[in-house]
Amino acid sequence: MTPMLEAADTTRPRTSRRNPAPTWLVVALACAGQFLVVLDVSVVNVALPSIRTDLGTSPSGLQWVVNAYAIAFAGFMLLGGRAGDLYGRKRMFLTGLALFTLASLAGGLAQEGWQLLLARAVQGLGAAVLAPSTLTIVTSAVPEGAARARAIATWTAVGAGGGAAGGLVGGALVDLMSWRWVLLINVPVGAVVLAGSLRRLTESRAGDGRRLDLPGALLVTAGLATLAYGVSQTEAEGWTAPATLVPLAAGLALIGLFLAVEARTASPLMPLGLFRLRSVSAANAAMFVCGSAMFSMWFFMTLYAQNVLGYDPLDAGLALVPSSLAIVLGSKLAPRAMRTAGARNVAVLGTLIAAAGFGWQSTMSADAGYVTGIMLPGVLMMLGAGLSSTPLAALATSGAAPGEAGLVSGLVNTSRTMGGSLGLAVLSTLAAARTDGSGTPQALTEGYALAFRTGTGVLLAGAVLMLVWLPRKASPQPASA
Repeated sequence: MTPMLEAADTTRPRTSRRNPAPTWLVVALACAGQFLVVLDVSVVNVALPSIRTDLGTSPSGLQWVVNAYAIAFAGFMLLGGRAGDLYGRKRMFLTGLALFTLASLAGGLAQEGWQLLLARAVQGLGAAVLAPSTLTIVTSAVPEGAARARAIATWTAVGAGGGAAGGLVGGALVDLMSWRWVLLINVPVGAVVLAGSLRRLTESRAGDGRRLDLPGALLVTAGLATLAYGVSQTEAEGWTAPATLVPLAAGLALIGLFLAVEARTASPLMPLGLFRLRSVSAANAAMFVCGSAMFSMWFFMTLYAQNVLGYDPLDAGLALVPSSLAIVLGSKLAPRAMRTAGARNVAVLGTLIAAAGFGWQSTMSADAGYVTGIMLPGVLMMLGAGLSSTPLAALATSGAAPGEAGLVSGLVNTSRTMGGSLGLAVLSTLAAARTDGSGTPQALTEGYALAFRTGTGVLLAGAVLMLVWLPRKASPQPASA
């Protein structure tokens, strides 16, 4: 998944008088924090079958091992950025990292499914507090110019590397040790980064007097989680049962209340006026729709490789390495393609390539070979994801004032993660309903194939949405994220 792009404030930061640490060390510490955050979005995927066996988690409950982290991360991400501005980037970096590390320890020691889900949610909260400060710490430490560009490129590469390494690292830990080390490995790494950051990072803040919109963050997170729970209930209860309709209605009511709060508060978490800009509203809608399909790719591909094709966790992680590299390649190619074809056309092209990969994957069989059953469709899916994400972010930030670039970038990433969380809940429910409780390879294959067919339709709808709604190109002087 793409990391949070919370831009540095244009306000000159107030720093402490302590002798500054070497620039390379500041960048390394911030990048280490970002690596942990992004890694944990995907690292648990290969551990899901082992978690189910050990803790007795239901197939539908496995989605919450992923979603508990993603929903908390998305819901509190903008709040984490505002907290860093107000209370200090170093302070929020340390607070988020400490919370993330302690939650990783609790998750690794969990004896019941609910304990693991609670730990994952707290991990997501810690990540949301930590992530926005990482880039701001980097840009505050490095003077503007070529050196800062290299530092930001390093930060971006580390984030992409964290997502790409998730499957491989998780597979190795599960295969050689146990699924618990997928979470426990964060503890020693987090402790080392925490100790170094406490001693060597200097404090900075914007000091602009903005307040934290805690009610908004709580409402949007609770609304999203309740909606996802309502969707997951349809597998056992159906769409018309009270057990489904009540949480769906409650989730919609919470989202509606969130919008009402944002319209009235003086310092909103999500300023609704930004959505009057066509580029902002269209890019966020497109990211939400496409994210609902693309986010679930890793979840279903990992389960397919292990539960159907019989891969062990390490082999499953290795099998997805080409897909992980493809998203990095797509992200690198996108800026060059945008200069010649335009941002909107590249976004549409990337979405169509991803849809082709989803369509190919939907033809999966219970005895497929690696190249045609996993590698090639996976590469198409993630190459398209990489190509489409950059132009969508560029179009969104081009429509906003320079001072709002960080907020708009945060909205794009939040939209993608929220869409992915709800999409995973829907697709998991569809897949489980198709298998009808059967655990045979053929039944599981049919369920996973239905999820990919549905994802194909969602991505095609997203491509149409982009053609109709997205502006043809970014403004001549886009806001810098």
